[in-house]
Amino acid sequence: MGLPPAGFPDHDWGMKTPTLAFLRDNAPFLATGALLSFLSSFGQTFFISIFGGEIRAHFGLSNGDWGVIYMVGTGFSALAMVFAGGLADRFRVRVLGVAVVGLLGLACLAMAFNPWAAALPLVIFALRFTGQGMTSHVAVVAMVRWFVAARGRALAVATMGFMTAEALMPLTFVWLKQHIDWHLLWVGAALFCFLCLPILHRLLRLERTPQSSAESNATLGMNGRHWTRAEALRHPLFWSLTPALLFFPAFGTAFWFHQVHFAEIKGWDHLALVAVFPLGTLTFGLFTLVYGWAIDRFGAARLLPIYLLPLILAFSLHAFAPSLGWAAAGVILMGMAGGGQSTIPNAVWAEFYGTRHLGAIKSAVAAVMVLGSAIGPGLSGALIDAGIGYETQLYGFAASFAFAVLVMLLPLARARAALSVAA
Repeated sequence: MGLPPAGFPDHDWGMKTPTLAFLRDNAPFLATGALLSFLSSFGQTFFISIFGGEIRAHFGLSNGDWGVIYMVGTGFSALAMVFAGGLADRFRVRVLGVAVVGLLGLACLAMAFNPWAAALPLVIFALRFTGQGMTSHVAVVAMVRWFVAARGRALAVATMGFMTAEALMPLTFVWLKQHIDWHLLWVGAALFCFLCLPILHRLLRLERTPQSSAESNATLGMNGRHWTRAEALRHPLFWSLTPALLFFPAFGTAFWFHQVHFAEIKGWDHLALVAVFPLGTLTFGLFTLVYGWAIDRFGAARLLPIYLLPLILAFSLHAFAPSLGWAAAGVILMGMAGGGQSTIPNAVWAEFYGTRHLGAIKSAVAAVMVLGSAIGPGLSGALIDAGIGYETQLYGFAASFAFAVLVMLLPLARARAALSVAA
């Protein structure tokens, strides 16, 4: 398995250890992943969409206008990820992580003080690129590269940061909006990012360079070798997984983005709707741990076709939901799938393509996912403006996930065969 990076205990770097010992001995590195995941929330849709009603009212935008602006800004952030994601192969997290979090704080200030509707696409680009894009990318690449036998558990622990933010922020900030001007809340988000910079630097004082870590703790992929990004992009497996990579952020983002509209058409209070979101977050956290353990036990490849299945039922329930109880069930099912999304695909790339060029490969994956999160809100908003009901769209979202599962089955079976031969 190789030797651990400086600061990692030798006894549990490449072998299975009790979870409590694993958490204790690797606390600084796991805390880094969790903190970065938490901070990425300021550029995630579930946070930005909290202010959707205020932004539309302040700038005089329709649902479609706001959706297009969000789509443009997020789309350009996806393009930027293709070029910037490979930086995780060259720079320490102590350098790259601190830099992107600092830029994320500046993006939050831009949202707070921006006076022009025309500048909104640029502001959204800054939030999405630094938050959803680079901050979460650095967290995932660090966990996958630093940990080998415990990769699933490391990803699960890091995801707890995102889960905590998703549980606390919607309800907290919807309540805060009733008492504090929404611009000041964005200033508070920026200050929080800046306050976390010295904490990140302190946690990573023992970190090794990415190049040396990649060499000494390398995981080989199919055919017993490391795949470059260009080679991965020419392989059928990557493209067979693209619908899953695209649809989950596209339609999950559309759901969070249009949560105010969803509450309106159902006749529910917005605060009452976001009050059920923590149920999904708790399920998200539970299944993140379950899938993290299962990855270490069975491998990510075996779990890949399974984790999307709850979304088929989830979006069907949302479309039908005559009461908040039904919506809560749908949110819980989304949390089940979210636990798989946060761990399984990230581990798959290391299993099939190796870890030496993981940052570059993962940047292409991140670009696809960010592109999906750009398409979803814009497409859904345009359809709403065109008179196609949101509930009808939700049934379409459910069908898309059934398609995504089917198209990956044959290429995945062939890739697993190549992986078995290499092993």
